[in-house]
Amino acid sequence: MRRFAAMAALLPLVATTVTATVAAPPATVAATVATPPATATGQELTWKRCPAQENGDRPEPLADGTAWECATLKVPLDHARPDGPRLRLALIRAKARPGAGERRLGSLVFNFGGPGESGVATLPPIAKDRYLKLHRRYDLVSFDPRGVGRSDGVRCLDGRGFDAWRDLDGTPDSPAEERTLIGGFRAFTASCARHARAVLPYVGTENAARDLDLLRQALGEERLHYFGISYGTKLGGVYAHLFPRRVGRMVLDGAVDPTENAEQVALHQAKGFQRALGNFLRDCAGRRDCPVPGGRAARRKGGEQDNRRGERRIARLLARLDSRPLPAAGGRRLTQTQALYGIAAALYSRESWPYLRLALRSAIEDGKGDLLLYFSDALYGRGDDGRYTNLQSANAAVNCADSSDRYTAAHVRARLPEFRTASPVFGELLAWSLLQCTGWPVAGAAPATDVRAPEAPPVLVVGTTGDPATPYEGAATMAERLGAGVELIHRGEGHGAYGSGSSCVDDTVNRFLLDGTVPENRTTCP
Repeated sequence: MRRFAAMAALLPLVATTVTATVAAPPATVAATVATPPATATGQELTWKRCPAQENGDRPEPLADGTAWECATLKVPLDHARPDGPRLRLALIRAKARPGAGERRLGSLVFNFGGPGESGVATLPPIAKDRYLKLHRRYDLVSFDPRGVGRSDGVRCLDGRGFDAWRDLDGTPDSPAEERTLIGGFRAFTASCARHARAVLPYVGTENAARDLDLLRQALGEERLHYFGISYGTKLGGVYAHLFPRRVGRMVLDGAVDPTENAEQVALHQAKGFQRALGNFLRDCAGRRDCPVPGGRAARRKGGEQDNRRGERRIARLLARLDSRPLPAAGGRRLTQTQALYGIAAALYSRESWPYLRLALRSAIEDGKGDLLLYFSDALYGRGDDGRYTNLQSANAAVNCADSSDRYTAAHVRARLPEFRTASPVFGELLAWSLLQCTGWPVAGAAPATDVRAPEAPPVLVVGTTGDPATPYEGAATMAERLGAGVELIHRGEGHGAYGSGSSCVDDTVNRFLLDGTVPENRTTCP
């Protein structure tokens, strides 16, 4: 079972009130940005052999023998003060290898979302299976955005601290549990402020988009060819809005809805994960390893009955875990909250459905929590050694810099019925996640994201009908708001369409990136 490196749109963290304060940036930096100095725009990148990754290994060469190279790009901490302090962004690339009669098209820059996913760590293992055709004509390039991974990043807790934080009950059932949750997350927020005070005001998406343009220039490209997934579609949309005439061939896969505030995002994610769970349960019914009782007979009676029976079985498991966590290796335990995150993580890809069946059977029938805890660990960026990437810290920092939404516990309680209706399984967890930025020490930008870019060339926007994390309806909104968007609909499962098994999607995207062929708007692929 491989690590779920492309889990991009993460179920959000919960943050709460904190007394620490950090100077807030303006709601948007667009009006105050100065022209970057030559030291930023004229950088010559020094590419070297990549260092060992967090697992201790260097990235493996591609099948054709191309080795990965790494470099560092320096960008202004504050784009409004380009001569001030600078941040270092970690880069990685595999140079193109055109075949006979082919020509190199330039650099194709990837962002895998989160926000908080490390492009430096994610691109090599994914590229060897997914991007080989693109690699023949493009340098495959990715980076760790500001606040992320090997770049000057945000780190809030150490491994033990994150383990303790994850043991909190994310669906409190009493005022006492509520107070415990709020107190624990207050400590998380305070830790972020304590350890990343200087960076927190400047990790928002608009700053990251301006970094992208400096990266484009450092790569020697006239236009930015870009492949964004999940949150990476938001970053791409903001780049297109700021630099429409610098957009090259751009693909936005698993597109977010740029018009939604945090509450709308959470509610639609609740519906998306519930829909994905229903699709999983329909597929599960009738399989020998399905932990749904009477699966084969139930399937002949209709899919809706299968879903109700499966949901009841899962609900009973979750109810038991609320008071009696299951044991796992190393003295750890599977709590109700971690089981919810584990199930959600496994719904990101149809490829992981067999493992979800196995994990549920192990928990329900054998009383073992290891497999669901593995999925939850993957979502949180926890390694087998107990160390965490900074994925979740960066996720909170970027989301809270990007949004001015600040909710209260009273607001959450009032909204719980609607969230439970949207998802009996995931609704409460996502409702309480609305507190993510409450009391955050940086005032965020406007709730909605401006991606208007009518002067840009066509941008291919891809949505998957069974996507749990970025429901496919958001792709239509993204395409419409861009003004240059061309929608590609994938009738399938999982988060992100390219490389998920649809040759129609892969061929359409490849023709767009390699030949410049723009499909008809709302082309639909199985």
